[in-house]
Amino acid sequence: MLFYGASGHAKVVRDCVLANGKAVEALFDDNTDIIKLDDIPVIGSYRAEHKPEMELIVTVGDNLIRKKLVTKVKHTFSKAIVHPSAVVSSYATIGDGSVIMPAAIVNSGAEIGKHCILNSSALVEYDCTLGDFVHISPNVTVCSGSIVGEGTHIGAGATIIPNKKIGKWCVIGAGSVITQDIPDYSMVVGIPGKIIKALVEKS
Repeated sequence: MLFYGASGHAKVVRDCVLANGKAVEALFDDNTDIIKLDDIPVIGSYRAEHKPEMELIVTVGDNLIRKKLVTKVKHTFSKAIVHPSAVVSSYATIGDGSVIMPAAIVNSGAEIGKHCILNSSALVEYDCTLGDFVHISPNVTVCSGSIVGEGTHIGAGATIIPNKKIGKWCVIGAGSVITQDIPDYSMVVGIPGKIIKALVEKS
């Protein structure tokens, strides 16, 4: 497998890959000062001609950068990488390029988009929908029937109560409790969560 991105996020994705008995052959990164990630070589900027038969995953934590890099890739994206300690219902669906970290739980009927990150001990309850490029931080609880729009980042320890809709490209602060629907491009903090800022529209 190939990675695109040699940051700290790549380290934890690598651990998920290794826990599944697979190997990372090399990494691409646009920062030419990075030459390896621990024992794995970093071979420079992305090149479509390098090992085109291999699957690739974009290993960058920032949602917008991850989306931009995905558009450059010609390799086939990896199926979702699920750490063996995670619990994923056979009735849930997870898009290509997504990563489910240790001890995360995805329950029945949940739909996880492409190139998402579900971090350690995150819980996505039944019948939730997460759009593409969503990042769920450690110990987040997304309660049943909730919808999270494309590119939204939910900070560590936040809770989304049942049947709430969070728009696209929002930022939900760590520890926040979301008790109402949240419009696109909102920054939310607190208990209960309050919108403190309108964010610039992402492209």
